[in-house]
Amino acid sequence: MSQHFQHDVLVIGSGAAGLSLALSLPGHLRIAVLSKGDLANGSTFWAQGGVAAVLDDTDTVQSHVEDTLNAGGGLCHEDAVRFTVEHSREAIQWLIDQGVPFTRDEDADPEHPGFEFHLTREGGHSHRRIIHAADATGAAIFKTLLEQARQRPNIELLEQRVAVDLITARRLGQEDDRCLGAYVLNRATGEVDTYGSRFTILASGGAAKVYLYTSNPDGACGDGIAMAWRSGCRVANLEFNQFHPTCLYHPQAKSFLITEALRGEGAHLKLPNGERFMHRFDPRGELAPRDIVARAIDHEMKRLGIDCVYLDISHESDTFIKTHFPTVYERCLEFSIDITKQAIPVVPAAHYTCGGVMVDGHGRTDVPGLYAIGETSFTGLHGANRMASNLSLIHI
Repeated sequence: MSQHFQHDVLVIGSGAAGLSLALSLPGHLRIAVLSKGDLANGSTFWAQGGVAAVLDDTDTVQSHVEDTLNAGGGLCHEDAVRFTVEHSREAIQWLIDQGVPFTRDEDADPEHPGFEFHLTREGGHSHRRIIHAADATGAAIFKTLLEQARQRPNIELLEQRVAVDLITARRLGQEDDRCLGAYVLNRATGEVDTYGSRFTILASGGAAKVYLYTSNPDGACGDGIAMAWRSGCRVANLEFNQFHPTCLYHPQAKSFLITEALRGEGAHLKLPNGERFMHRFDPRGELAPRDIVARAIDHEMKRLGIDCVYLDISHESDTFIKTHFPTVYERCLEFSIDITKQAIPVVPAAHYTCGGVMVDGHGRTDVPGLYAIGETSFTGLHGANRMASNLSLIHI
């Protein structure tokens, strides 16, 4: 039998966006966080590379802003970009304070303590500004935030709950159009329950699963964006879906991302004959923004009629590779690919939805009481292409 539940805040999505929001809200609010599968079902858990921020003394806010605007093809909203970059360091500090085990810099000088974490580089960035936890940053962030959320008595974490549609006053025959909660399928009982809330947050990720090949898990189907649209929200920029240049090409590997940090640490993209080709497409070579690299790979695959290209970091030492990229090393070994000796077969795959539900600087949608955050939202940060490891920040 269907049930009715009431909370102050209903968060649809249990990834980094949803959990960080829940942890940032006052402790007197009753908060429900829903996941359509297991709590670790979203894209956050599988993210490898890291988070971009101005963290080094040689880097500047203006440089990060310019890199982002360039990567976005002139379609980023500069105010959103500048706000995100200016507040990125405090966002990273918040994650550190939560206990995220970012990789520390072995070369840091104990006599002159400064920023003590290792920074890597990714495509489109003119500086090293990617803080990471080896090559499993998403899992490290998710596990830390989940543990923190479990310790909060006001946060209820609910698995196997699929949001079916939003409840709005207009749909109930009332004159205003405020969001009042959501209809939610309990997969364990097969019943559709109603979740009433004063505030409803869409943190349900992007829509990469509209493509056959994607780095994202099956849940990234754009259902949150669709629910908002049906409720009267505007959406924008959905024509831009970023393809990650390097996903593992193997018949048994359903979807496995090969982190961009490999190229940031010197990996080369090569054709089957061993020839490097990125310099023909962009002077930045392998460190060009993702859309340029993905299009270059696609061009070469079609020109030559080949199934994939190769990403080669075997020129680095075994110790370096196993220390910096343990996840990629172990996963590739499962398919008999030893990346200390062999190049990795890679192809582009859908990775990130650059658009989404239109929001203001506080995450508010067109429907009162309904907010959208993370990949579900369109803040203007990403433009025509998401800058590697840039994450949106808003005031709620």
